[in-house]
This record gives sequence, C-alpha cells and structure tokens, in this order.
Amino acid sequence: MIEVDLSQLPFTLIDEEGRDHVRRGMDIAYFDRDEIILETGQAGESVFLIHKGEVAELDPTLPASSARIGHYTAGDLFGAISILNGKSRYRFQAEQECLCYVMPKALFMKLCRRHPDFEHFFKQSLSHKARLLTEKRADGGVTMAGFMLAKVSECMRDPLTVDATVTIATAVRQLNDSHADSLLVNTPSKVGMVTKTDLLNGLILHNCQHDSPIEAVAHFSLVTVTPQQYLFEALVLMTRHKVARVVVMEQGELKGVVELTDVLSFFSSRSYVVSLQVEQASNLEELAAASQRTPELVNALMAQGVKLRFAMDLLAALNGRIMNKAWSFIIPEEYHTQSCLMVMGSEGRGEQILKTDQDNGLILADGCDWPALSKDMNALTQTLIQLGYPPCPGNIMVSNPEWVGTVSQWKSNIAKWVSDRDGDSLMKLAILLDAHGVAGNPQLLDSVRTALFERCSRDELLLSYFARAALRFSTPLTLFGSLKKPQHGIDIKKGGIFPIVHGVRTMALERRINATSTLDRLDALAADGRLDRRFAEDLGEALALFTELRLRQQLQTLDESSTQRSNRVVVQELSSLERDLLREALHIVKDFKQRLSHRYHLEYS
Repeated sequence: MIEVDLSQLPFTLIDEEGRDHVRRGMDIAYFDRDEIILETGQAGESVFLIHKGEVAELDPTLPASSARIGHYTAGDLFGAISILNGKSRYRFQAEQECLCYVMPKALFMKLCRRHPDFEHFFKQSLSHKARLLTEKRADGGVTMAGFMLAKVSECMRDPLTVDATVTIATAVRQLNDSHADSLLVNTPSKVGMVTKTDLLNGLILHNCQHDSPIEAVAHFSLVTVTPQQYLFEALVLMTRHKVARVVVMEQGELKGVVELTDVLSFFSSRSYVVSLQVEQASNLEELAAASQRTPELVNALMAQGVKLRFAMDLLAALNGRIMNKAWSFIIPEEYHTQSCLMVMGSEGRGEQILKTDQDNGLILADGCDWPALSKDMNALTQTLIQLGYPPCPGNIMVSNPEWVGTVSQWKSNIAKWVSDRDGDSLMKLAILLDAHGVAGNPQLLDSVRTALFERCSRDELLLSYFARAALRFSTPLTLFGSLKKPQHGIDIKKGGIFPIVHGVRTMALERRINATSTLDRLDALAADGRLDRRFAEDLGEALALFTELRLRQQLQTLDESSTQRSNRVVVQELSSLERDLLREALHIVKDFKQRLSHRYHLEYS
C-alpha cells in the first residue's frame, strides 16, 4: 500500500473505504525532464497525482510562445478529464524530473460510479469548485450547512392574524393570550402589521380609544421574504431596513413571521449580537463599542465558511446602519429630508468587509439653507474616524466642500467631468457611479444618478475612455499561462479585483444599471443579455475568490497589529486547490479584458 496524502479535495469527497482502495490501487512512476506523460489525442488510462516536480499542460495547436496553458506542481492532479472524455485534449509534459502517483482508469471509474460528487468535481465550473473550497473550510462551531443553508421555513412562527375591524382592546387581549409581540392585520386588499409599540403609541400619543379599529394603528409597509429564502438573507433585510421582524409570504399567501429573537436563538453566531448593539446604541460611545466588534464578526463568519457574498451583504448593511446612526446623532433632524449622505468606492458597492478609508459625499436639495453645514460635516468626518473609518488620503469626504453640493451642482459637475474626460474626471465619474445612500433622502441621489446615465450611457467615446482603466494593470500570469510567483506576492487587487470591478462598472454605466454591487451588476448584465450567464457567474466567483484571498491576508495583518493592509497574496503559501482556482480565475480575468477591449475598441487606444 502506497502512503499518499488524501486529505485534500477531491479525495475528501469519497469515504474512508474508497480512500483505502486508492492507496491500495495506486502505483508510483518516474518521468524524466521533458518526457511526455500524456499526449494530445491519447486515450486516458491513468490519473496522475504529482508527488514531486512540475508538469506543463500544452496545446500543440498554438504557437510555441503561447502553447503552455497550464502548470501543475506537487499535490496537483491531472489526467481525469482525459478518462472522462475518452482522450486527452492537451499534452502533459514533465518540466523537470517528476514523481507521480498513478491511479488506473478502472479504479478511477469505480470511484466515480460509487461517489457522484467525486466525478462531478472534475466536470464543474469555477463556481462549483469555489463552493467546495468554502465548505471545506467550515470547521467546528456552526457549519456551512447549519449557518448558511438554514431556510426561513425552519425558523418562522405561525401567523397570528386579526381582521382589520377588530378593536384595539381585542388585539391587546390576543397578544397577551398568545405571548406574542405582533399581529398581522387582514384587509380585503392587503396585509398589515401591528406591534405592542404601535398599540401603545396609538393609545397614548394619537388619542385612539379602546374600541377604535386595529386598522387605525397598523402599518402596511412590510418587509417580506419567502419560506425558501435563506435565514441569513432575512437577517440582512432586518439589518438593512431597521426592523425586528419580517413577514413570510409565498405566491401572495401569508405563511408566517420571523422575529429577531427567533434568529438570535437559532444561531449561536455573533452576527446579530453586533447588529443588536448597533441598533440599541443611544450615544456615540455605545455605537463605537459596537463598531469595534466588526473585525471579530468577520473572523467568525470566515471561520464558519460563510459564502463571501452573504458576508459582504451583512457587513455592508451593518456599516450602513453605523453611519446612519452617527448621522442621526450629529445632523439636526430638519436637514434629514433635504440631504443625502452617500458612501462611494468599495463601501458604496458593498464589497469592503473590513473598514476602509472614508469615501463619502453629500447631496443637498436645491435651495437648502444650512448655515452650519461646514461645521456639521467636519463633525461627521471626525465622528466616523472615531468609529474606525480612517480619513480618505484623497480627501473624498464630506469635510471637503468639493464633495458637498446641491443636486444642480452635482449635475453641473457631471457635465464638466464628461466634457473634460481626463484621468481625474473619469476617476470622479467612477467614484460617483458607485455611490450608495446610507442616510437622509435617497431620492436626491436617484436624481443625480439619472443625470449621470443620461450624460454617459450613449457616449461611445466616453465609454471607451472610461473602460480603458480596466486594462491598466497586467494579469499576474506568465507568458505560458501559469501563476507568477514573486517572493513578495502578487497584487490581487490590481491584477484580479480591479479589472472585474471597473469592467463591470463600465458595462453597468452603458446599460443604465442602478445596482452598485459588482455581483448585482453581473446578475443584471446576464439578465439583460450583455453577458453570458455562465461567464457572469464565473466572473462573480473569481471576484469572490480574489476578495477572500485578500481578506485572509488583511485579517492576518490585523492580528499582527499592522497598520498596513496588504493586497498581496503569496502563491507559494496557497494550497494546491487554491492555486488551481487562482490560476483559473486569472484566466477568466484575462478573457474578460479581451472582451472589454473588443467591445470598447481599446485595442486601438
């Protein structure tokens, strides 16, 4: 029996008995430098697991300078696809002396028949492989299945309903008898809700009588989910909409209610503890204490294997609520409807999990008279610094008058930036395009965004200038298609994240897509037919992989009490599967850049 490490994917997809069969059935083979291990068109007879050495994957149909399309090192697997397809599409050649474990075709096919997940691993796209990696990382505590895959149906209460004509007194008795905090109110055309707080306010503040109909104190603007949605999504909605309960509906039929306390008891995670602290903060000191716990929450989510998209959604909602609370403490209430605080950059896109530099601005209603505006904006900037949001090195903050203006002034700025089309103007257009309102009146931002689309979406020359930045940084792949491996690491932000974010941002500008999240923009572009759905999914998974690798590096620097947050990933420190995923993801980026170049005629620029 050969001793071989089978603790990595895809061998973790088979049971222990299957792994014993692998150990008993494997042989070991030596290949000399430049020896062809598997030739193009050759029938696949073995699966190879590299023990030592390096193997190149070559496409003989391409010129020698570009024929090398893959690179495999210790721990990497090849040859499985050749068996499943009947023959090898490419040539596999030793680049140096190699030792490989060799699994016969018969044993491989037997494993595929007995373990469908094992077979599917070799056939799946990047998105499926990334999901397997995420699930593999969930160890201990609440698992991926328990934490992320719990459905709303597992945590909802049966609906307690009353007719809209029943009296307040009757509703109070029903609440007390059922030990509930809310009732759903049925009317012929819609469903509403009444809580204990609504009843108290109705009786004390609005002079309702005990025999007044319950409809008088009910509210009908409800946040709803379906039973099939993830409970985690309900958690995000509660945080974003500042509510303590959501109503469960299915095809127009009332199914139940999910309360904040239900979510809190269902999960033993720390996510809602932080959210509750934010909501309950009554002063800046309490808000700062809650805000300081977000890195702890990020660590918990990552340790539990939570899919990055959901983690980003939750953290974006929490950061938005923290800023909204700070706004409410600092800004006089009379200006709340006459202004909109917007966040931009990665915060605006909801893609920054750890707190980043402030990128914010303010939109004022035309004619707004705010004598203490400058003083209040300086106070807001300083408050956000206290809450853990460092000042922006580029001074893109509300304390800078350049980023504060009326709707008309913002529209005038957009017109000037479009006309100038220089690097600074294009950067400002990109920053504004990602703007997301977190406090005040969001309709002001809607008006500015509409003006931005009207000025830019049909201007082919501007779009070409705008898209060019996506090609600014090279993709960290060698001439032969393998990963570059500098000792100081590759810059994953420049080489992977930025080309996707800015390329998708350009396409969203052209198609007038209101979403600011890159993943939401990808969904919209696929629905619009501008991107193939499969390619859009792979771009999204590539972005998630880059972001996660970067986040892990940044969490490490946090642990080391470093003030610098690194964008560099050292390829040599990654696992075999992570290297494989990273290489595949960077090839997707390379393909995307070629598509952008063709669409916006960048090959001539």
